[in-house]
Amino acid sequence: MSQTFDIIIAGAGIVGAACAAECAAGGLKTLILDRGIAGGGTTAAGMGHIVVMDDSEAQFALTEYSRRLWLQLRGELPADVEYEVCGTLWVAADEQEMAEARRKEKYYTERKARVEILDGEAVRRAEPNLRPGLAGGLRVADDGVIYPPCAARFLIDKARRHGAEFRAGADVRALLPEGGVALADGSRISAGRSLNATGPWSPELMPGLPVRKRKGHLVITDRHPGFVHQQIVELGYLKSAHSTGKDSVAFNIQPRQTGQMLIGSSRQFDAGGTEVEQGILRRMLARAMEYLPTLGKLSATRAWTGHRAATPDKLPLIGPSIEHERIWLASGHEGLGITTSLGTGRLVADLLLGRRTEIAAQPYAPARFVNPTVSHA
Repeated sequence: MSQTFDIIIAGAGIVGAACAAECAAGGLKTLILDRGIAGGGTTAAGMGHIVVMDDSEAQFALTEYSRRLWLQLRGELPADVEYEVCGTLWVAADEQEMAEARRKEKYYTERKARVEILDGEAVRRAEPNLRPGLAGGLRVADDGVIYPPCAARFLIDKARRHGAEFRAGADVRALLPEGGVALADGSRISAGRSLNATGPWSPELMPGLPVRKRKGHLVITDRHPGFVHQQIVELGYLKSAHSTGKDSVAFNIQPRQTGQMLIGSSRQFDAGGTEVEQGILRRMLARAMEYLPTLGKLSATRAWTGHRAATPDKLPLIGPSIEHERIWLASGHEGLGITTSLGTGRLVADLLLGRRTEIAAQPYAPARFVNPTVSHA
C-alpha cells in the first residue's frame, strides 16, 4: 500500500468533523470516512448544549476551552446551525442544592467564567413557567445551544475547503498498525495516522477500549415560543450524570430557535437497542413536569434515543494509543461531545503537528488506561 493520506478519520459525527477541520487547516492531507452521513448517529441524536462543566479540573478545562472556540467560530456559522448564546440556568430545588450552586459559582468565578447566583424570586422572574418555591439557581451566561447535525456538516465542509476528502457509506472495519484502514468491502486505504472518532462504536474497532454505551431519551414539542428562554437544568442532574450503574432521569429542557422545546434527559448503561422505552420516557417527562407544571399542556411531536460513549473517569480519550503510534483516538465524550468537539479537534491537530497545546493534553491521553488490542483485518 502506498501512503495517500496523512490522516484518515473514522467517523463523521461532530467530533470527527471537528478533528478533520483542524487537521486539514493545519495542512494535513485528510480523509474522513463514515458508514452513514455526516452528522448522523450520535450527533443527530444529541441535545446540542454548549456547556461548561466542572466534574474535574480537566473537564472544566476542556469544556471552557471548547466553549471559547465556539464563541470565536460564531461569526462563521450558517443560520441552520442555530447557535444561540442563551445561557444555562441550573435550578436548585432546596437549600442543599443551593449550596452546590454557590460552590459552582465560586469555582467558575475563580476561573473567570461569567456566572451569577439567583434567589428563588429571581428564578421565577427569569422563567415564569417554573414551579413556585424553588430555592434559587446559578446562571452561566456564555453557555449556548446549537443544532448538532448542521454544525457537523459545516465542519466537514470547512475541512473540504482546506482540501480534505469525505466519503459517506464507507464502513471502516479495522485500523491498521502500519497506518490506514481496512473497509468492509475488503479494500484498504493507507495513511500516516488513523483516528478512531466513532463514539459509542469505537470499541468495535478497538476491542477492550474503556468505552461503554450509555443510552439517552429525548422528546421535542410542537412550537411554543417563549415557554422557556434558556437551557434549564436541575442541579440534581449532576447526581444522574455521576451515576455509573443504574438507570436515571433528570430535568433538562432547551429552547430551540424554531420555538420548539427539547426535553431530557435519561441515562442507561448497556441498553443497546434504539427503541423508545415507555417506562423511562414516562419517568423523564414526569420529572420535567415537577419543575414545569404546565409542560403537560404542550404537544410532543417526536421522541427518540441515542447512545453516548462513556469512559470510567468521564473524560474523553484524545491522542495516540499506546500499542500503535499510528492509531489515534478521539472518543469517549459521553454527553459533552457537542461542546468539546472543537477543543478535541484543536488538541488532535496540535499534537499531530507538534504544536504547543493551549490546555494540557495529558488528562485526556488514552495512556491513562490499559490500551486495548486493536483489531486487524
